[in-house]
Amino acid sequence: MAKSDRFERVYSQGTLNVMEIWVDKETGVNYVFHVSGNAGGMTPLLDREGKPVISTLVN
Repeated sequence: MAKSDRFERVYSQGTLNVMEIWVDKETGVNYVFHVSGNAGGMTPLLDREGKPVISTLVN
């Protein structure tokens, strides 16, 4: 399986209950990833107006 470099982890906290922020390097959209035990999920990070947080892309 080929390695994908599309997403970059920019923040990580915790060991058993993990909270991370990932950035899609093609679109700049930020995602929150949370794992607790055997369960986990990822969702777009939203600002207070409900719009996705988008980082400035640097090529």
